[in-house]
Amino acid sequence: MLRKLLSYKHWSLVVRRVGRLLASPRVPVREKLLFGVPVLLYWVLPDALPFVPIDDIAVTLFAMNVFAGRAERKYGLK
Repeated sequence: MLRKLLSYKHWSLVVRRVGRLLASPRVPVREKLLFGVPVLLYWVLPDALPFVPIDDIAVTLFAMNVFAGRAERKYGLK
């Protein structure tokens, strides 16, 4: 599991999946906003470690993974 989370291949696939899902007309805008708005707010609003993007990147990757899995299951996209 940890090996997968540290894998460049895994995250490159997640980024491609998210891009495809965000561009898909089959995924409603509301669903896309449920992913995008919290991530953007997390990046813009001040956080516990200002000017250190590690926590921002980790939260974004986690949100991308959750969004991709949920949208693919819910809308039958794979």
